[in-house]
Amino acid sequence: MNTKAAFQKRLALSCGFLLLAGCQTSASKVVLSDEEYFDRVMLAPAILPADLTNTGCLNLNNDDDAKDYKTASQVNYQQADWQSRVAADWLYFADPLQPGKLLLIDYQVKGGQLAYRYLSDGSHNELYEPWSSSKIQAFTGALSRVRQAHPELGATAFAGDTALADLISSINSYEAFGKADGNSNAIASYFVNVAGREYLRGLFNEGWLKLQDQRLLFNGAYGSEQFAPSDDYWHNPINKEFAAKIDRYTASSDDPGYLRYRCDSCGLTGNKAMTTLAQAEWLKRLVSHQREPITQMPNLQSSDVDVLLNGTGHTDQQAKVGGMMVGISHIVTNALANVIAPNDSRSAKEVLDTATNGQWRVWQKIGWGPSETRSTTETVMLAHVCLGNYQGGREFTFSVQQSIGGADEANLPKVGKQMQQKLQHAFTKLLDSRIQ
Repeated sequence: MNTKAAFQKRLALSCGFLLLAGCQTSASKVVLSDEEYFDRVMLAPAILPADLTNTGCLNLNNDDDAKDYKTASQVNYQQADWQSRVAADWLYFADPLQPGKLLLIDYQVKGGQLAYRYLSDGSHNELYEPWSSSKIQAFTGALSRVRQAHPELGATAFAGDTALADLISSINSYEAFGKADGNSNAIASYFVNVAGREYLRGLFNEGWLKLQDQRLLFNGAYGSEQFAPSDDYWHNPINKEFAAKIDRYTASSDDPGYLRYRCDSCGLTGNKAMTTLAQAEWLKRLVSHQREPITQMPNLQSSDVDVLLNGTGHTDQQAKVGGMMVGISHIVTNALANVIAPNDSRSAKEVLDTATNGQWRVWQKIGWGPSETRSTTETVMLAHVCLGNYQGGREFTFSVQQSIGGADEANLPKVGKQMQQKLQHAFTKLLDSRIQ
């Protein structure tokens, strides 16, 4: 996703008066032109909740009668074919008027434990290209690999003189953040080359998620450019004695696990083929890391997840938070606000702050692009939502992919609008299913 010129253009535009644009000043729900939607919604900096005192989700109300949900111990995620044992409605969102791919994992507390139900539109096993939404997977995979050899070095470390918290925040914001320069593709490629592609791919299968789908791939890169730290060491900022040289592939093609985009076994979805189930399950396990020890990513610690989600420890003096909290786009927040208060003229931020007493979270990573290979234009969103104090607390992880015919950047706002429509439809059904 090449955003530099688009960001410059966005910054030249005034906020205006449109809720669909996510602006802070107004709120009439007027239809935006494609150009306005791309600049003011898809490229818009994240809005933040009024209450930033908690770095995680608030506790959900315990519901021992949550028969439509299953706990991790009931599912046994360590055994193969766990997806056949989860509480699920794989056609919950099926609707011929809402094209795309969506899997949403809804959370509940049952007997004092987290419990889940999996809701899909029937497409949860269909392959697609994740675009930049997979960059948070590259980051956490690299942390897992480094901590395997150096347990004292995690996401609070510095790569050379650059905080990893700055790097993940720059990946999500597409802007300079602390000492990170805003080159999201180069930074993400660095983490892929630290982790190694076979290690990343293995996390889908026996290495962690225990998915048996051998079609899943994590064997590409995000362009040829790669972030180069000031030195080859990761440094622990608290204990200066903890520093280690971190090996990485100088070029992506040096990795024996690297596959060309159209390799013989890759198919039309390329060398990073994923599904909504694989992506949503990855993020779900990260977000529940502290609360669900039996599904934790190997070697990862709670501080690593906190850096991923909130950018804790970043060096940008102007930023309140970082990480996935500063992921660009108002698609998710607009969809939530339009469902929570469909006839409200206030901004999305005001609606969400009021409904939750300021205690909401949207951790998100978007990706998009035109595909000449598939003759389509696509966008993917991987996100986790917390609505504290709303309906007793709501929490869910989702992955959604939209695609329309024609490989043309001019189609990006069209597919973005389509994604917001699909999410509004899904959130309406999800939130209306619980009496407030």
